[in-house]
Amino acid sequence: MDLVYPVSVAPLLPGCKGPGEMLPIVEPNGAVIARAPRSWCHGGSHALHPVVHLHIIDRYSRVYLQRRSPFKRLLPLYWDTAVGGHVNYGEFLRESLMREAAEELGFYDFNPVPLRSYIYESEREKELVNVFAAVGNFELHPDGEEVAEGRWWEIPELEAAFGTNTITPNFEQEFPMIKQSLLALL
Repeated sequence: MDLVYPVSVAPLLPGCKGPGEMLPIVEPNGAVIARAPRSWCHGGSHALHPVVHLHIIDRYSRVYLQRRSPFKRLLPLYWDTAVGGHVNYGEFLRESLMREAAEELGFYDFNPVPLRSYIYESEREKELVNVFAAVGNFELHPDGEEVAEGRWWEIPELEAAFGTNTITPNFEQEFPMIKQSLLALL
């Protein structure tokens, strides 16, 4: 799946307020129907907006996770998906994925494999999560601002950390959905 933008610039979502970067507002099939500021999307509007996640797995079945910066508003210092971020208005999914991977991990040379899309909803927001994977023994360099650190996890160790308030709730929900697909790539 990818985003399908209208021929002209999508209108602002009625009623949205706030400055900041613009995110596409989408239908579950990826059709862009409007745009809205990120702050408004995260302020309880529940406007569906796309994000990308990249899971990195090596040939030893280890999964790379990033530790969120202590300066993040949500879930600082929790372990999370190797790469994750919002799609900016005008970007396509792979374009956003490559930008986020470069920004967060200095990661450029990989071939993303699409795994699935699903809708994630919390108290604050509603996201169309587009999940990708990369397989290999990569040298990764966390940026130190958005990502405090990163490391490889054995799958049993990772699953044992679920429910201990060290892994983000979104990751704990997502990983069981994609685990078999990740392992099938090896």
